[in-house]
Amino acid sequence: MSGFPFWHVTLTLAGDPVPEPEIRAALEHLSHDHPFLLSGRYGVDRAEVRYWEESPDVRTVSDLALTLWDTHREACNLPDWEVVGLEVVDRATFHKRGRVATPVVPPVSLVGVAPF
Repeated sequence: MSGFPFWHVTLTLAGDPVPEPEIRAALEHLSHDHPFLLSGRYGVDRAEVRYWEESPDVRTVSDLALTLWDTHREACNLPDWEVVGLEVVDRATFHKRGRVATPVVPPVSLVGVAPF
């Protein structure tokens, strides 16, 4: 155990449309390959993954997050999409937000892969 803090990451990607079953299968594969993946949401032209990353600081977490999709693209058959959003918050901020859904944002405790 490194003793580094955990950070909650939300990574949003978008690109040319792909069939929904393909992106679902790719995200499910990613969930098996990447430790701490909490959830994946998807549409035919957009995906969002949420996961925990252990790291000394937010800059390192951000750098890792920005390369996550490309790192796993071939092995998980992920589409050639670009990062269009990134949020990194510390554990305390994540827990202060609670686990209550709003009309726009699903509960943060959602686990698994599901459509938007």
